[in-house]
Amino acid sequence: MLHTVVMAGGSGTRFWPQSRKAMPKQLLSLIGAETMIQETVGRCRPLSEAEQTWIATNATLAPEIQQQLPQLTADHILVEPAPRNTAPCIGLAAIHLLKQDPEAIMLVVSSDHVIHPASGFQQTIQHAVNLVNAEPERLVLIGVPPNAPATGYGYIQTGTRINEETGPAMQVAAFKEKPDLETAQQYLDSGEFLWNCGIFVWKAKTIMESLKHREPVMYEALNRIADAIDSAEYESVLTAEFSAMNSISIDYAVLEHSKTTLAVVPAEFEWDDVGNWSTLQKYFPSDEQGNTVVGLHCGIETSNCIIRTTDDHLVATFGVSNSLIVHTPDATLIAPRDDEAAIKDLVNALKERGYEQYL
Repeated sequence: MLHTVVMAGGSGTRFWPQSRKAMPKQLLSLIGAETMIQETVGRCRPLSEAEQTWIATNATLAPEIQQQLPQLTADHILVEPAPRNTAPCIGLAAIHLLKQDPEAIMLVVSSDHVIHPASGFQQTIQHAVNLVNAEPERLVLIGVPPNAPATGYGYIQTGTRINEETGPAMQVAAFKEKPDLETAQQYLDSGEFLWNCGIFVWKAKTIMESLKHREPVMYEALNRIADAIDSAEYESVLTAEFSAMNSISIDYAVLEHSKTTLAVVPAEFEWDDVGNWSTLQKYFPSDEQGNTVVGLHCGIETSNCIIRTTDDHLVATFGVSNSLIVHTPDATLIAPRDDEAAIKDLVNALKERGYEQYL
C-alpha cells in the first residue's frame, strides 16, 4: 500500500517577515487559497488516504499542523526532537510505516512546493509505484524536465531507459550539484538532465536496508526507536537516539551510492520550490509598471516592485523602484528586490541584536 510522507520541518527564512519560526512558509497560503501543506496533502489524497498520510515535523509546528490537517490523527504527525536533515527524517517515517504495514511503499514529498496539475503529479507517482511493485529493490526519484538553465537546483543525468511496461523511467547515470549558468545551459541543451525535485518513491523496507549498508549507526538507532513505538519509553528513546544521529541528507547518505538500483521517472507536471519572494511574479499578474502586488496598494512613480500586504492595510509608495516591500502586523521589510538572498543575513542580524520575538 502507498503511504505519503510529507517533510514539513523547514523554517522558510527567505520569506521573512511573513514566514516565522512558528509559522513558516509551508503553513502559509502564499500562492493559493489553502496553505502549502494543505495543498500538498490534497494533491496526494487520491494516492493515500488519511490513514496512510504522515507528516514529519518539529514540536513547534506540530500543533498548527494538526489544526490545519484535522483529518490526520496525532500519531501520524511524527515529531523530530532535533533537526537532522532528510536521511534521519525518512528513516523515522519508515520505521513507523513498517509497524503498520510491512510492505509499505513510501512516497516522500516536501510540504512547500507548488505543483500543477495535480493529475499529472498523480500519474507520475503511479508510474513510480508501478516500477517499485515490479522491482521492489528500486529506489525511484522524480525528475522535472528543465525549462530554463536554472542554477539553483541539483540535476539528475539520465541513462538507459527501463522497461516501458511500468511507465516512463530511466537509470540514473549521475547526480550533478548546482551548476553555473554556462553548465546549466549545457544541461538544458543536451536533453539528458532533469531537476532533482526531492520527491521519492520506494519500499520502506528497501530504504531501511539501504541505510543499514550506508549508515549502520543510524540504522541501529532507528531500530531502537522502532522497538519503543507504542511504549511509555518512546519519547525518551526518540529524543536520545534521534538527537545523536548524523545530520545528513538522503542523497548523500544513500542515493549517490546506489546507482545500480536507482531509477528516475520524468515529471508530468510543472514544479516550483517557491524559494523566495520573486516567485510571486509567476502566480500574480503585474501592473503596467511591472509591480507585482498582493494586498492593498497605491503607488505613484512606482515600478518593478514586489509588494505583499493585506486587504485591510494600505501600502502607499512614491518614487520607489526595484524594491521588495512586505508588511505584516508587527514587522515590515523593505529591501532591494534583486538581493533577496541577503534576507538570511538580515534574519541573522535580528538574532544578534535581540529581536528574536520577530522571528
